[in-house]
Amino acid sequence: MDFFTYTLILLLVGLLVGFLAGLLGVGGGFIMGPVQFWLLSYLGLDPNLAIRVAFATSLTATIPTAMSGAAGHYNKGAVDSKPALIIGIPSFLAAFLGAIITSKAPASTLSVVFGVVIIILALWMLRSENPDTTIQSRHMTPILIIIGLGTGLLSGALGIGGGTILIPMLVMIMGCSMHRAIGTSVTVVIFTALGGVVSYIINGWNVSGLPPYSVGYVNLLNLIILIIATVPMAQVGVKASHMIPAKKLKYIYIILMIYIGLRMMGVFSWLNLPI
Repeated sequence: MDFFTYTLILLLVGLLVGFLAGLLGVGGGFIMGPVQFWLLSYLGLDPNLAIRVAFATSLTATIPTAMSGAAGHYNKGAVDSKPALIIGIPSFLAAFLGAIITSKAPASTLSVVFGVVIIILALWMLRSENPDTTIQSRHMTPILIIIGLGTGLLSGALGIGGGTILIPMLVMIMGCSMHRAIGTSVTVVIFTALGGVVSYIINGWNVSGLPPYSVGYVNLLNLIILIIATVPMAQVGVKASHMIPAKKLKYIYIILMIYIGLRMMGVFSWLNLPI
C-alpha cells in the first residue's frame, strides 16, 4: 500500500467520524480504531502493538474533534456545562485506568461486553420517551459521577470517546433531551479522551517496535491526517444535528448503536461481512 492510498483512507475515515461527532456526539473511535488496526497490521506491525496504537491514536484524535463539536453545540445552547463537568472529571480518571487495562491485556473480551451493553441500551432507548429538558444536576451528583466512571472506564479500555454509553444514560436516566444529550456528551468526551490519552502515552513510552513518529502508543502521523478531516467536519455535523427533529435523531442514534454493538461483538466478522 502506497502512502497516498494510506492517507486517503484515513482522510475519508476522518470525514465520516467528524460528521458523526458533531451530529450524534460520539467520538468515532469505533470507526477509527478498527480501520487503523487494519492499516497498521497490513503494514506488518505486530497485532498486539497495532491494537494499542489504533486505540490510543483514535482517542487522541477524538479530543480536537470533540472540542470542535462541543463549541458548535454550546453556541446553540445545547450543552449543560455543570453536569458535563461533574461527569467529565471522574470520566477522565476512569479512562486513565481503562487505558492501563488495555495496555496490559487483550481488549477482545471487553469489546464483546461493550457490544452487548450497547445493544441492551439501544433497545432500552427505543422504548423511552422523548424528553425536552435540561439535566437536573441537583441531588443527581452521585449518579452523574457513577455514569462518568463507567463511561470513562470503557472509553479508555476500547479507545472510544464514550458518547455511545453516555447519551443513552443522559436521555433515559437524567431525562435529558436528545439535542442536549448530544451537546453535553461531546463536551464530556474531551475529558474522557484526555484521561485515556495520557495513560496510553505513559504506558507506551519505552515500548519497542512502535511505528515511526509515535509518542507512547499515539502515532502522530495518523493523528494529523485524521484531525485534518475530523475537526472541520464536526461543525458540519453540528449544523445537521440541529436541523433534525429530536425524535428522528434518537432513531438515527439507535441504529448507530445497534451497528456499533454488533461490530464490537464481532458479528460482522463471523458472517464475513465487510462492514
